[in-house]
Amino acid sequence: MSNPFSPREWLQLTMQQQGLLQPQTSVAETISRLSYVQIDSINVVERAHHHVLHSRMPGYQPKMLDSALAKGEIFEYWFHAAAYLPIADYRFSLQRKQQLQNGGKHWFEPDDKVMQEVRARILAEGPLKASDFEHSEGKNGAWWDWKPAKKALEQLFMRGELMVGRREKFQKVYDLTARVLPQGINTEAPTEAEFIRYLIDRYLYAHAFGTAAQIAYLRKGLKSAVAQELAEMHSQGLLASFKVAGQSYFYHSALQLNAPLPNKVWLLNPFDNLLIQRQRLKQWFDFDYQIEVYVPAEKRRYGYYSLAILWRDTFVGRVDVKADRQTGILLLQQLTLEEGVMVNGLDEDFCAAFDIAIKEYARFNSCDRWKLVKANHKGLKQKYARQQK
Repeated sequence: MSNPFSPREWLQLTMQQQGLLQPQTSVAETISRLSYVQIDSINVVERAHHHVLHSRMPGYQPKMLDSALAKGEIFEYWFHAAAYLPIADYRFSLQRKQQLQNGGKHWFEPDDKVMQEVRARILAEGPLKASDFEHSEGKNGAWWDWKPAKKALEQLFMRGELMVGRREKFQKVYDLTARVLPQGINTEAPTEAEFIRYLIDRYLYAHAFGTAAQIAYLRKGLKSAVAQELAEMHSQGLLASFKVAGQSYFYHSALQLNAPLPNKVWLLNPFDNLLIQRQRLKQWFDFDYQIEVYVPAEKRRYGYYSLAILWRDTFVGRVDVKADRQTGILLLQQLTLEEGVMVNGLDEDFCAAFDIAIKEYARFNSCDRWKLVKANHKGLKQKYARQQK
């Protein structure tokens, strides 16, 4: 279990495999690189799935994702949350779909009568949204008070009978799977062993290295099977391993560090694939990150929607952002640098890279300028106050 890389090299390998060190050229390529891109509805700035792609694709525009979905290069389904996935991985979504078809529950108890009615309307009329169905039980409330037709649409979608062909103003447009799924796609459900191998290969390709627990993240009952398969792949020479703090990590034997580390700042979304496993991030990058959207306002330390600031291979802070779409100003509502960062004054390399990142992020959010409202670093506050007079 010799370790061929230094701790810092492992960080850079993670960034390399996450598509951060080398520009990705297409939506399909990027999502394949990452295994999935999580979908989220919060829109105080551009939504999370678009931001993840922007972080890896120079010149990314949201219409590129819409185009990839329309072309059948990607599809929408559930990973550990709602996500866009490579169409080549479609067959691996069938395991969950079959479980639900055989009586498994997603969120709601299935209503077979409503599902049959919804399916019949889509068959006859073509693609429909939830808003195309009347609600006869009073005014809609919160998400858990979804109208019956919306519940039925989601159940049919999760079972695999419907797919999302596109979204309109973020609303899913559902159609029969047979009318959405491109021809020639493998629709043979994987065996349990194939599914476990898929999870391992995808995770290690996207993250460079991992443990059984990390690979089985949010998948109930699979950790033991993943651990067993990791051991088998290791014994066959397909994987190598190393230990840190008594924990075994596995990686593909051919893994190499090929991409140089630029002087660059990445502003990473709270739902970015690099951030999503908090304990891994804390152990390897020494960065304790938690999204505070769900934290009561009075208990927030960093702000409602704070992006992680990654400079080179170090997380140096967070910035709470909001796009004021009426004025075209991106508000940096609270910029918080980690303790010990730039204690002896401003680092010009950081400032140059941060300026580029903020300007690019503002343009991505259709803002023509940005404004720093609050910062915990006096030098940065003074620098940008002078610039923005």
